[in-house]
Amino acid sequence: MTNKMKAMVLEAPGGPEALQSRYVDIPWPAADGDVLVRLKTAALNPADGYFRAFGPYLDNGDPCILGHDAAGVVEQIGSDVKHIQVGQRVCFCNGGIGAHFGTYAEFAVVPESQLSLIPEAVDDATAAALPLVFITAWEALQERAAVKSGDFVLIHAGAGGTGHMAVQLATELGGRVATTVSSEEKIALVGKLGAERAIAYRQEDFAEVARDWSAGHGIDVALDNLGPETFQKTIATMAAYGRLVTLMGMPADDAEETAYVNNLTIHNVMMLTPMLLGMQSRLDHQATLVAKGLEMLEQGKLLVHIDSRYDFDDIAAAHEKLDAGNTTGKIVIDIAS
Repeated sequence: MTNKMKAMVLEAPGGPEALQSRYVDIPWPAADGDVLVRLKTAALNPADGYFRAFGPYLDNGDPCILGHDAAGVVEQIGSDVKHIQVGQRVCFCNGGIGAHFGTYAEFAVVPESQLSLIPEAVDDATAAALPLVFITAWEALQERAAVKSGDFVLIHAGAGGTGHMAVQLATELGGRVATTVSSEEKIALVGKLGAERAIAYRQEDFAEVARDWSAGHGIDVALDNLGPETFQKTIATMAAYGRLVTLMGMPADDAEETAYVNNLTIHNVMMLTPMLLGMQSRLDHQATLVAKGLEMLEQGKLLVHIDSRYDFDDIAAAHEKLDAGNTTGKIVIDIAS
């Protein structure tokens, strides 16, 4: 095996053109518990566009290779690897914030504990697109908001990457789901995924619709993945003692201090924290969530919607699509056939 791999390297922050094809050293051999994976498919996430534009969280002087999610085939294993075997299909969420190489490359080195075996019925693109968004939705709706049967749940941007996972998971947990969307195509998708009410936010006031839909009860659980303006407007839709989860960082209460008066519980979810802080036990836990998501896919309880696919050499075009927003589901890049 050659000791070089093709990678899309970020040499300086910028637009999609900042990603340049380079040959870099494969970081192998690595630690005894690590696995070398030959990547087949990788998925894009909004965080990729952020790191490309503003630079990674971490910088150790090595080439910066972005990308968190991927699927591939085990090429080699370390001497302490016990459960993963050469030739097995695996997927994972690892790297892409600087320091450790991300998934915009032909190979990735991943600790055994962070790999999940891909069921035969699940294709590579679906497996690659699952990890980050499923982890995020699970941490938000199950571990933080504890969605339960009968809860009125509002998911913003329910046809997006995280949003379409969240709609399905909230429904699986017994919630009644309303979600904001921007087009007829997306209304059809979220209905297929289990949403009870699609709110066309460009034509409808989502706060007014949410209150009417819940028959005045208010929203028990809301997921904000859009930012401060949406967060603050969502506050007014919430039931007393509701749970509001944001993926965008917590802004201030609204002018009437509604969150305070109504005893809302506010949660922040940033699923990259364990990677940033080197919290291996949390990373291992996230891998168990990916395994759960794969099991749900195999059982037909979950769908990953692929918006578009690009060849590896067309990654700049994929990032242009990512930057444009309005994506339905996930964007993937095919690294190898």
